[in-house]
Amino acid sequence: MSSYNVLAEVYEWLISDAKLAPAEFAASFDDVLSLLPSNAHVLDCSCGAGQLAVGLAGLGMHVVATDASEAMVRRTAELSEEFGASVRTVRADWEELPDHFDDATFDMVFCVGNSLHHAEGARGRVAALESMSRLLRRGGRLVLTSRTWELVRARGSRLDISDRLVRRNGRDAVVVYRWDIAPNWEDEHHIEIAIAQVDPAGSVLARSELLSSWPYRYDQLEAELHRVGLQTEMSTFNLEAENYMVVASKV
Repeated sequence: MSSYNVLAEVYEWLISDAKLAPAEFAASFDDVLSLLPSNAHVLDCSCGAGQLAVGLAGLGMHVVATDASEAMVRRTAELSEEFGASVRTVRADWEELPDHFDDATFDMVFCVGNSLHHAEGARGRVAALESMSRLLRRGGRLVLTSRTWELVRARGSRLDISDRLVRRNGRDAVVVYRWDIAPNWEDEHHIEIAIAQVDPAGSVLARSELLSSWPYRYDQLEAELHRVGLQTEMSTFNLEAENYMVVASKV
C-alpha cells in the first residue's frame, strides 16, 4: 500500500481539471444522483483525494469516504475541513468494508476513478464487488467507472506523455504513463506513473510509482456484477471510448 500512499502526493496532477472542484465532480453524476431519496446515505469506497465525497456532502447527503490508502483518506479529511463538509472518513480496502459497516447501510455506493483494476485478479475483484453489494440496501445502486481495458490492451505496452503542462496550485508538471501490458488478460499488468514537476527556474523534480493492475473485459465485469446480486441498469460502454460508467442495482 506504500505505492498508493506516495501516489497521493501527486494525485492532483492525475485528475482532470473538471474534477478538481468538488461541486463540479458531483455534478457529473447528476443523472444517477436524481435517483436518490432525500437525505440519502452514500459511500465513496475509492475516495482518492476526496473531491467527489466532498461534493456529495455539499448536496446534503450523508457521506462516508473510504480508501485503502491512509494518505488518500487524510487528504479527503483535509479537503472536507477546507470546505466545511461533513464527511466521515475510514481507511479500509474493499474487502474490509463489511467490518466497518452493517449490511444494507447505503442507498448508493460509488467506486469511481478507474480503481477496480487494482483488485487482485478475478477473485479479488469479485470479493470487492461482493463487499459493495452487501452494503447496499435493496434497490440501492453501485456506480462504477472503468477504463476500457479492451482498448488499453489493444494498444499494447507503450509510453504516454502528456502533450501539455498540467498546472496545479501555481506549479506545472508533465504527466507520463508507462503501460506494461502482460501477454494474458489474467496476468498482472503494471502501470508506472511519473510526474515531472517543472519549477520557474527550469529545474525538474520527478517522482514515479509502479502500480499493479489486473484488467478485465466488460462482459466479464457484467457477469461478476450479476454474480454478487447486482443488475445493470445503465452502461456507457463503448469499445472506442477511453472510459465508461456502469450503474447496477441491488436485486
